[in-house]
Amino acid sequence: MSSNYREAILAAAKIAAQKHGYSGLNFRDLGEDVGIKSASIYYHFRSKADLGAAVARRYWEDTSADLEAMLAEASDPLSCLSHYPDIFRKSLENDNRLCLCSFMAAEYDDLPEPVRTEVQTYADVNVAWLSKVLAAAAVVSCEESEARARAIYAAVAGAQLMARSRSDIALFDGLIENYRVAGLLPKKPL
Repeated sequence: MSSNYREAILAAAKIAAQKHGYSGLNFRDLGEDVGIKSASIYYHFRSKADLGAAVARRYWEDTSADLEAMLAEASDPLSCLSHYPDIFRKSLENDNRLCLCSFMAAEYDDLPEPVRTEVQTYADVNVAWLSKVLAAAAVVSCEESEARARAIYAAVAGAQLMARSRSDIALFDGLIENYRVAGLLPKKPL
């Protein structure tokens, strides 16, 4: 079986996990989505835990690459920070999906250890990036940047969760704007 099937399985698993979490990773359904027999998925992933870890790892790797690209393309770190919530908004724009790792984090007690590790890494990647950019933008001191980064990550992920539960992207936008007014996030540049 080609690596194209592996990529197709990961893509289908990402959508399933964003809609239904780890518990939504069903080999029969994924096989139907990809157009292969469910048993063929085992050729690429030995178990549901292996698939869950792989899809979560791919998700944080893609997010990390997107964050670094945003930083490289931004005119300044403050502008970059103002666009951070857009990453979470994109999931909502895409069929009211939730951040894959946020969904899986809610299932934490039921996750196999390899999946837990990848879910935690997603949060760590976001916090580390935010901390670096907060310090570069001189929003807070280096000593305070990690605590502020955790607050921003939690607030934006929480806004996404609240908006998804009501299928209301305007609620997400309103919460993000309130975070800007309160000073948690910088204002968007004009």
